[in-house]
Amino acid sequence: MTARLDFTSEAFFRDPAKAIATLRMSGPVVATRFPLVGDVWITTTHDATAQVLKDGTTFTLRKEDGDVAGLRWWMPRYVRTIANNMLTMDEPDHTRLRSIVDEAFRRRAIVAMEPRIRAIADDLADELFANGSPVDLVQRYARILPLAVISELLGLPPADRPRFIAWANTMSSLTNAVSFFRLLFAFRKMRAYLERQLQIARLKGGEGLIAELVQVEREGGQITPDEMVSMVFLLLAAGSETTTHLISGSAYELLRNPGLRDWLEGDWSRVGLAVEEFLRFVSPVQFSKPRYGRRDVEVDGVRLKKGDRVMVMLAAANMDPTVHDRPEKLDLERKPNRHLSFGTGIHFCLGHQLARIEAACALEALFVRWPKLGLAVDPAAVRWRRRPGLRAIANLPVSTEGRGTPAARAEAMIDRSLTAAG
Repeated sequence: MTARLDFTSEAFFRDPAKAIATLRMSGPVVATRFPLVGDVWITTTHDATAQVLKDGTTFTLRKEDGDVAGLRWWMPRYVRTIANNMLTMDEPDHTRLRSIVDEAFRRRAIVAMEPRIRAIADDLADELFANGSPVDLVQRYARILPLAVISELLGLPPADRPRFIAWANTMSSLTNAVSFFRLLFAFRKMRAYLERQLQIARLKGGEGLIAELVQVEREGGQITPDEMVSMVFLLLAAGSETTTHLISGSAYELLRNPGLRDWLEGDWSRVGLAVEEFLRFVSPVQFSKPRYGRRDVEVDGVRLKKGDRVMVMLAAANMDPTVHDRPEKLDLERKPNRHLSFGTGIHFCLGHQLARIEAACALEALFVRWPKLGLAVDPAAVRWRRRPGLRAIANLPVSTEGRGTPAARAEAMIDRSLTAAG
């Protein structure tokens, strides 16, 4: 039986836990129809999700002929170039490409960037209301911070960031066939831009990962010119888009939960713990890319056939009650936290440390600088983009005087009373 659920509906994004719980009743792996993908199996439990992600021999990102799962014959060559990155590669090509940039994303390298990330966050927080109040926290803050950080890491010119923001907005707006064709146009412009930046680095050198990739190429490293373009595209897009929605989703939850906000503001050394829970609860990346089954296999008791397509539902794994006590509850003190927001297996997110630090710096800088920050609209008026697979708040209007209303104070008092009683 095929499960029917609108993965782009406002109801789904507003309360994923409720929809996921209903979906899970159909089984740990469920046949459904996913937007822009078609018929596919999706996982609804932590164990099924982990099994598919860890078994890269049975579940591959490439068809037997080597094509990327999800690509269509009619798509332009530049789309195939961009899609041909390490995120869509199986072994051994995945390790070949990942090893080239792995060092730049190791913990010690990212931790060394924290003071600079914090400084960028502080500057953005200071300028947030420079043109008045209210403002859209997504566009004025949550999108700019990760784009600024990854641009510096890559060595891209600061003056080019407005075009990155425009491209990122186009990618976030992918909801249907029409927006997909708009995205194709943006992809073409991005590829041309990245090819120019790589050529500039070849001629003039420079700082950052782009210059390092050119050096690898010059020294005869195992990377082609097309793979270099797709690598930079992946780092620029994946290195900013999901973190944007982690930051905005986390800020939204704090803005509508005064008790949780008071707890965090009472001791900012706890922000790392809070970010882990936001990763689980907000789950910006809802699904993985499609994978192909290379053989008949059983997943958590469900029999799949060779050739079946599977997408793991990371959001469902994060809401599995057998792993997380009361998963529908946002608990910033949750320990242990076994979320799968960064995946697992060989494709475990390269930028997980960077995302964690960016989110922590963003939240602290924002709420320390603006202690009275509040939503400029009722929480029920906040909407999510209808993009399948990504939980992304469309706009988050905030103001400098939104906090401290009688209703907010009363809600905070109730929260504190319940905490003390429990």
